[in-house]
Amino acid sequence: MLETHLDATYAWLGLAVVSVATAGVTATLPASPPPDAAGAAHTIETVAGGEYPATAEHGLAAERVRLTPRSVSLDGNGGSARAPLYASRITPVPPSDRGGADDNRLRQVLDGVPPDAAFDDPDTLSTAAERARGADHGWRPAPERLTVRRVHYGGIHVTLVG
Repeated sequence: MLETHLDATYAWLGLAVVSVATAGVTATLPASPPPDAAGAAHTIETVAGGEYPATAEHGLAAERVRLTPRSVSLDGNGGSARAPLYASRITPVPPSDRGGADDNRLRQVLDGVPPDAAFDDPDTLSTAAERARGADHGWRPAPERLTVRRVHYGGIHVTLVG
């Protein structure tokens, strides 16, 4: 009456192995989703594609960010995400402590200073923006928010992102 069936023992062992494997797979899944690079790209494109000067901010939940004239990449606990930018080229602006004189003036404009107060003429702004677009676009610590500002100075239209 109290006999153990051999099939039941194998069934219990199989169930135990499957349970341990399921727990192992679940433990390796990331605790949070990857950062929202598509949302940041949408904010950038909305400002860059506009006809008029504008400013916008987008909150970031990432540890690192990489901005290029054609893409935005975010990296965090949940993994990495990259989104292409289809609007006109952007000008990535490095943090104020990492750039040269041109980068500091671009940072001032991004932070709200009128372009004619930071640059002598529209050509100087254009040259500084070209230099910033051609600079190294490596990974940098991500700020809490990404600022996007489209400015017009003379016939020059520049979208600054930092």
